[in-house]
Amino acid sequence: MKELYQEVIRINQMADNAHKEDRARSFFNTLNHMQLPETFNWAGQVFEGLHVKEHPEKTALIWNDIHTGETIEYTYLGLMCKANQLKNFLAQNGVGHKKNMYMMAPVVPEMWVAGLACIKAGIVAVPTATTMTPRELEYRFETYKPDVVLADEASAKLIDQAAEQTGIHPRVKLVLGTRQGWTGFDEIRNQPTEAQAAPTRSDDILFCFFTSGTTGLPKRVGHTAVSYPLGHLSTTVIIGVQPDDIHHNLSAPGWAKWSWSSFFVPFNVGATVTAFSFNSLDPALYLKALEKHRVTTFCAPPTAWRMFVNTDLSGFDLSMLCQSVSAGEPLNPDVINRWETHTGTRIRDFYGQTESTAMIGNPPWMADSMRSGSFGMPSFMYDVALADDEGNEIKTPDTVGHIVVKLDNWRGIGLFCEYIGNPEKMSSVFVDSFYYTGDRASFDADGYWWFVGRADDVIKSSDFRIGPFEVESALVEHPAVAEAAVVGAPDPHRYQLVKAYVILNPGYQGNRDLALELFKHTTNILAKFKIPRIIEFVTEVPKTISGKIRRIALREMTASKSDKGGQERFTEYFYWDFPELSSRRKN
Repeated sequence: MKELYQEVIRINQMADNAHKEDRARSFFNTLNHMQLPETFNWAGQVFEGLHVKEHPEKTALIWNDIHTGETIEYTYLGLMCKANQLKNFLAQNGVGHKKNMYMMAPVVPEMWVAGLACIKAGIVAVPTATTMTPRELEYRFETYKPDVVLADEASAKLIDQAAEQTGIHPRVKLVLGTRQGWTGFDEIRNQPTEAQAAPTRSDDILFCFFTSGTTGLPKRVGHTAVSYPLGHLSTTVIIGVQPDDIHHNLSAPGWAKWSWSSFFVPFNVGATVTAFSFNSLDPALYLKALEKHRVTTFCAPPTAWRMFVNTDLSGFDLSMLCQSVSAGEPLNPDVINRWETHTGTRIRDFYGQTESTAMIGNPPWMADSMRSGSFGMPSFMYDVALADDEGNEIKTPDTVGHIVVKLDNWRGIGLFCEYIGNPEKMSSVFVDSFYYTGDRASFDADGYWWFVGRADDVIKSSDFRIGPFEVESALVEHPAVAEAAVVGAPDPHRYQLVKAYVILNPGYQGNRDLALELFKHTTNILAKFKIPRIIEFVTEVPKTISGKIRRIALREMTASKSDKGGQERFTEYFYWDFPELSSRRKN
């Protein structure tokens, strides 16, 4: 398997883009049809067996607190030794292959250590965002009982609250700092720095991501020992990271994007990854950190790119940048042009899901032929197509359809294995010979793809995906609320804002005081990025004959109102208009 990674390194190092494209196509054609080995452990065979063996003293990770200036560095050997100590500590406490570890901490070096240790030990990694509330953690614990939790001090407190409410207590609790009843992470330093890799099967589930949908609570997306480590070769090629690069990705642990671009992409090729700790995104401080650490490949969400280009870029030396990449929704040409003027690199867009790796994008060989608004062309790893509502493949250009992955020719290695414990959801997305992504797009006569939107109702706000069901469930817990319907409202800064249409119980009146009460109510239940930013009191919402909410009609109604200038009705209230709340700004 090491040879596959070595070939990707050679592909990314090629200077001739035409030959690079041909070689990438040939490589993935071979990969897509090869017989995978029965066992595979990426940490042992690639990270250690390839990179540690060939360049043990090369810098693997540079962590920097952009406010204090504190910097911590790990070599490839040093990071592996630290992961081995954690693996040995867990084994000593009875935790090993097929157990799980919830990891709930901000951007700190220990998250990379824990990620490596989990893969090497065959422990299922469960990335958990620090924005989780105790209520959300309770659901996760009841759905998937934790064996080990690793958390910073603030998150440890929330975990204890959830454990107390559910009666579910992890076997091992590691804290980055100190907390009563927890073991300090530094205790692992007494363990041996060498460890054997677990003989994980290629189809063993090693990654579990909770993701939100539209008709239920969060689902568990299961990825295997192969689908993420090997599957992210598609992402590695699309981003174009090379061994000598200093790579950076603006994302927090707990989200799949961090695993994509902060972990597997740089470590697949033996590059150096940088990590910046910050309280809130100050674009000037962040750009200064990019300059200081001579970052050469940079991946960020659209909201961040807009902030960066609205900063005076002339004050920063970003000439070392070779690749700039975005994922989420399309960027407008002005953002791309302004960034290119100051850095000499074009921001290349790409697309994927928690359920996959990079599926569609603008790889390096397309940098000079990108089309504004297009998110590129399908990766050679996936057999991507469009399907109409009847399940027929669309072959006519400029026709909107469902983005699907065809499974009859080959199954893309980076595709997830299952929604764990949810066969109903599996049967709804794997239909006939297609996997339905839940997104809609079109392609033109030249093969460029154009994103249209979600086929389901997940709201995309900034770089977050929000399931309406969770927000609706929180709202209807309030005694005044009889029914709630949540959709995304168009927003020029965050793509969408969470908007709630609320039907009240008899005896309640929709007014400012009640809107404030509902805003506060949801803040106590949901993570901040999920709470409604707009509440509109209504007497009814569009429904089907069977009584289901017609969200598409609500979205059209919301979009139409936005197009007309957003005239506010007296029954509509905006989060940022309330000085009683912690933030009055539109964020």
